[in-house]
Amino acid sequence: QAQQAKFLSDVENELEELAVTIAQAKKMVELIKGAATKERGRVEKLFAEASEVLATFQKEVTGFIEDGERSMLGEAEADLRWKEERRAKLAQGKQNLESVAKTDTIYFLQEFQALKVAMEENLSPAPSFQNELNFTKCTQVVGAVKDVLSTACKNQWNHLQGKGIDGLNYQEMEEGLWRGIRAGRAGRISLHFPPHPHFSSLPRTVAFIIDLDSDTADKFIQLFGTKGAKRVLCPIPYPESPTRFINCEQVLGLNLMNRGNYYWEVELIDGWVSIGVIAEDFDPREAYNRGRLGRNDRSCCLQWNGQNYVAWFGGFESVIQQPFFQTIGVFLEYSEKALTFYGVKDSKMTCLQQLKVSPSAKGKSDPFQNKINHHFGSLFSCKLKPAFFLESVDAHLQIGPLKKDCVSVLKRR
Repeated sequence: QAQQAKFLSDVENELEELAVTIAQAKKMVELIKGAATKERGRVEKLFAEASEVLATFQKEVTGFIEDGERSMLGEAEADLRWKEERRAKLAQGKQNLESVAKTDTIYFLQEFQALKVAMEENLSPAPSFQNELNFTKCTQVVGAVKDVLSTACKNQWNHLQGKGIDGLNYQEMEEGLWRGIRAGRAGRISLHFPPHPHFSSLPRTVAFIIDLDSDTADKFIQLFGTKGAKRVLCPIPYPESPTRFINCEQVLGLNLMNRGNYYWEVELIDGWVSIGVIAEDFDPREAYNRGRLGRNDRSCCLQWNGQNYVAWFGGFESVIQQPFFQTIGVFLEYSEKALTFYGVKDSKMTCLQQLKVSPSAKGKSDPFQNKINHHFGSLFSCKLKPAFFLESVDAHLQIGPLKKDCVSVLKRR
């Protein structure tokens, strides 16, 4: 009986303990459900807010394109109408003159004078395109936002799963994303993101985004947005600017370089083109012989002259025996005081020329390398800008788009 009583007491104690733990388990279940419900609500709210931000950004970018199109079309269509009206007027005058009988001298002279006056009318100024097709940058901007969002989503999902975050950290991407969105809202459409994940493994290398500076463009250079430039025969009535080239058909990038590494690419569309860098404080009013890229100690370049590539610095040249490449990659390394030009095709890179001081004896027999050895290093004490020289009247170039795999190739080299 004593054993039976003790057994029953143990069972009763166990039942009481189970009752307590069951109550605690029920509270835990309710707590988990409640926390999940609250978290789900917060996440849904954040997704809704993110969707609203993206929808607003989409609306603003679309509006930016429409405003740019409307503004540019107004000027271009007015110019087209003027030219069509002038052509019709001259054609009518020519027809009137040809229909006059040769014996009717007075009437012939009247028609001849009218046609002459029409011919001497002031020409309509070429469209200035002050906005320079800025809306064509929208694809680049939205693509950058998409890439940042995609990478952020992938990294944060890995973080939730305990795998850690590779490449860019979330704060960097978030700051880049919101800078981009704010720039879009302000109508600037100009992003300065941290390096893309494709490039993050290459320390301090920047996949450089270049915008051409219309305040530096020579009057015989027509800009297409901030990425394209072409040399033309008729001067463009650009406003006065202290930074504008006046003796050389050159244009600079807006962007300054003064530390780290930079990589950008240029498409050679037509004609003779030189691509290089120039000191920020270079005088744009320098005479033609001294003002051209590579013909002074304040700039250097790679030139395509229709037959060969030629590297220029300080008035000295080095002819390069390589086939033509449509795409030229430029890699500037401040730490190494080096500038390398690559021919790029199908994401494969061929080194065309590297400008760098060489301690070897080569410079003693090579005037070009000798000039590099004595003066090239001082160029890196300056802030530099991307520079472009369009030598022939049909010269035409386009900045980018960047072939992202190439920066990975640079790391392996």
